Amino acid sequence: MSHEAVLHGHEGHGHDDHGHHEHHETFLSKYVFSMDHKMIAKQFLITGMVWAVLGGLMSVLFRLQLGYPDASFPWLESILGKWAKGGQITPEAYYALVTTHGTVLVFFVLTAGLSGTFANFLIPLQIGARDMASPFMNMLSYWFFFTASIIMLSSMFVETGPFSGGWTAYPPLSALGDASPGSKSGMDLWIIAMALFIVSSLLGGLNYIATILNMRTKGMSMTRLPLTIWALFFTAVLGVLSFPVLLSGMILLIFDRNFHTSFYLSDIFVNGVGALSNEGGSAILYQHLFWFLGHPEVYIILLPAMGMVSEIMSVNSRKPIFGYMAMLGSLFAIAVLAFLVWAHHMFVTGLNPFLGSIFVLLTLLIAVPSAIKVFNWLTTLWRGNIRFTPGMLFAIGFVSLFISGGLTGIWLGNAALDIHLHDTYFVIAHFHIVMGVASMFGMFAGVYHWFPKMYGRYMNNSLAYIHFWVTLAGAYLIFWPMHYEGLAGMPRRYFDFSIWESFKMFADLNRFISTVAMIVFAAQLLFLMNFFYSIFKGRKVITMNPWEANTLEWTTPIRPGHGNWPGEIPEVHRWPYDYGKDGQDFIPQDVPIGANESHGH
Repeated sequence: MSHEAVLHGHEGHGHDDHGHHEHHETFLSKYVFSMDHKMIAKQFLITGMVWAVLGGLMSVLFRLQLGYPDASFPWLESILGKWAKGGQITPEAYYALVTTHGTVLVFFVLTAGLSGTFANFLIPLQIGARDMASPFMNMLSYWFFFTASIIMLSSMFVETGPFSGGWTAYPPLSALGDASPGSKSGMDLWIIAMALFIVSSLLGGLNYIATILNMRTKGMSMTRLPLTIWALFFTAVLGVLSFPVLLSGMILLIFDRNFHTSFYLSDIFVNGVGALSNEGGSAILYQHLFWFLGHPEVYIILLPAMGMVSEIMSVNSRKPIFGYMAMLGSLFAIAVLAFLVWAHHMFVTGLNPFLGSIFVLLTLLIAVPSAIKVFNWLTTLWRGNIRFTPGMLFAIGFVSLFISGGLTGIWLGNAALDIHLHDTYFVIAHFHIVMGVASMFGMFAGVYHWFPKMYGRYMNNSLAYIHFWVTLAGAYLIFWPMHYEGLAGMPRRYFDFSIWESFKMFADLNRFISTVAMIVFAAQLLFLMNFFYSIFKGRKVITMNPWEANTLEWTTPIRPGHGNWPGEIPEVHRWPYDYGKDGQDFIPQDVPIGANESHGH
């Protein structure tokens, strides 16, 4: 009996939900202040889903304004009150919606929802651990995130309105309370929420790193780890190294706003009244601090999706992942290069052209490990015995979006082109496809694939297929046309384009994009219905390993209890991708290597 099993008292567990241990737990200790990594993962997932609905709803509201700038919708006033007088969204409300949409989707959904859910759920299960290195710190990580969520939500209801200076919060709009109504108390609450969110990410990240390095089961060497775990490991390292930089940037912002310092403020005139008494700072300093997190953030969002897609593709192609070590090397290269490219967001700030050329080189260089990953995913699919499960479809959709979105990144990585395309709809199209929608597809793939392990039931396949096809077609129909608007110079974050002769020609296209956005949002509600209905009424899982996969989470009971394995933790004898080997369809990691087995990984 392992040391941890005795500590947790799991030597007598049966294969039911929580064995004899169940009667010790109250509702609060099991569902609210749980220290079980699986329950914490579900808390992150469901909180992230609430934010995804709110963030998606915001995008529907501002697309309504962009698609129908002259129309009025009386029902809007009954929902938004003074922010939609006469049924038309006001400019202040529009900017607040765009700002909050960006903030919650990037941080609260795709960072906390994706990493928080799958790092928590999969790390102990796939490395053979009873729980996280520090279950208490894990619980704290969620509650810091939940508190940040409540404060971010409350910032939308203050009298002066939510923060409306863009999700990047550039000074001086963010550093001066008098700059606009959306820079007042709503902004202070926004900063506090972001600070608490960063604390949550750091607590989680340190825990994930410690767990992966120290708590692997016997035989689980680093090169036998599933690619999902490697991706989550690099994600945690990126977060631990880059989030403190953003936190420092936020603290200096609080000082500038409330204590009359001038880290970011220079000779600025406010409302024509007079110059600030405090000056000498530089708004560019904030951009350096923000993007030093902002670019690794792209990969904090993308890497977990990449890891899960690799795993799901191998399982459903019934083939070993192509080039395990190359995949691992490319993950490492992406993680390193993510820290070296932040100034490509700053080509238009008056950056020295020579310095710009170095950032161009490093930016284009990141295409190499990305291309290796794409090649290896496609070769994993090549001649595979593919099962088109909902998880597999979303994994393939992720690769499609990553390719098409990534290719436009080559344009934007070039400083000469970026100066023309910067702050246009081309940029919106690029990062929504490659980071936003692609990562959501990775998240959906993960939810569909591991749902049987999370809840002991299956989601409805028919609803899942409708969800996939509507979302994939909709994503391309929404964001692909934006590239053309951007090439024509159409700027982002503008409230109404109908007053410009040069952009009037896009009126019909904008209407089309807005209509598709509403249809895609409706398809996400279908997913939510499927998800919550299946938790209680879905078809029950009757086998421990429904996908016939090799990784350790499928060796646990159908509904694993706190501690995961009822007896000994399995010992690992092989890598996680022995599919189609020696006439066997799959060989799980805990199966000893046979005497006559062919030489594998």
